[in-house]
Amino acid sequence: MHNNKLLGGILLVVGTTIGAGMLALPVATAQLGFWGSTCLLIACWAIMTACAFLFLEVNLWLPPESNLISMVGATLGKGGQLIAWLIYLLLLYSILSAYIAGGGDLFHYLLGTYGIPLSNSLAAMLFTLLFGAVVYYGIRSVDYVNRGLMFGKMGAYLLLVLFILPFVNMEHLNGGALRYFTSSTSLNVTVVAFTCLMIIPSLRTYFDGDVKVLRQTILIGTLIPLFCYIAWDLVIMGVVPLQGSGGLASMVESPNSNSDLLVSLTTLLQQNRISLLAKFFTSICMATSFLSVSLCLSDFLSDGLNVPKTGINRWLVTGLTFLPPVLVVLFYPDAFIGGLKYAGLSCFILMILLPPLMVWRGRYVLNLAQGASYQVPGGKFLLTFLLLFALLMIWFGVKDTL
Repeated sequence: MHNNKLLGGILLVVGTTIGAGMLALPVATAQLGFWGSTCLLIACWAIMTACAFLFLEVNLWLPPESNLISMVGATLGKGGQLIAWLIYLLLLYSILSAYIAGGGDLFHYLLGTYGIPLSNSLAAMLFTLLFGAVVYYGIRSVDYVNRGLMFGKMGAYLLLVLFILPFVNMEHLNGGALRYFTSSTSLNVTVVAFTCLMIIPSLRTYFDGDVKVLRQTILIGTLIPLFCYIAWDLVIMGVVPLQGSGGLASMVESPNSNSDLLVSLTTLLQQNRISLLAKFFTSICMATSFLSVSLCLSDFLSDGLNVPKTGINRWLVTGLTFLPPVLVVLFYPDAFIGGLKYAGLSCFILMILLPPLMVWRGRYVLNLAQGASYQVPGGKFLLTFLLLFALLMIWFGVKDTL
């Protein structure tokens, strides 16, 4: 049973991490080229994993069921709590809007291939209703559905990589320029691609605060996406050219980048099995991340509003979770890449700046870490490095967004 729950926890982290961000990666980092994007992936993985462990440390100082708002309130006070409220809602609603837009785009495309005409708006609502019902029943429901989807997703992913690999053109991998390393699109989408930190409070509840299992879950659950992303970039960037009609660079500003990528793969490879696998894989990618992020937002709202998810309150929390992002997608249909870009900027503040800031205050000012069961090594050097890096990335992000 212990190993079964560990596997479920790892798959929840992987499911939270590998999703729409993975589909957007080859498009968003296309100007960097394969080698540049690999360097960016490794750097973002190291930083986001370190921040995830710091977040876990702070969470373990507080009672079970504590989410981000409680953590910020205990370490940074009411002012920090208000800022965290606003930015965390912006982050999760941005990501959820991106997933609903991407999921609706895929539903529209897939149903269209089978002769079922459905508008993008209706497809987005159908996607939300279908998977939102799973989230309504809580983490156990999400865990079991996610396990089935994850096994299907990883199987499809491995087959896709193996089938596409023979078509890779090595010359395509040598393109790109490192000057795009600090572009807002490349950085923001890559950072969002490693966003698993928000599932940690739910995992702590699931594992009854078992520190060893939580650490294993986070480390393994973030390493798997890193290797998957590198291999995915290799096959996509090696097959789809950077420039030209149907090239990766032309997809960056497209409101239908997911279906554009599918069309490009189908056109270039002329392989029915690859086309079918790609459709299946991209659909599940959206579903697994949607489930995990929706669960995180639901738990966050329940904690922040101090509303237990029981009875009529469960409907209230569910409505607050899904209604705003659905409205965003209905009035802003090209929310996929745009949502991920805004989410990336929020990520720099919440996922990279806040964890070391909370740990610094908790350890060295408020003495909350005394007698704690877990402390991330690295001391003030690690915290200072992450704080400076976060501030630099926020400056780059704001400059490019404006």
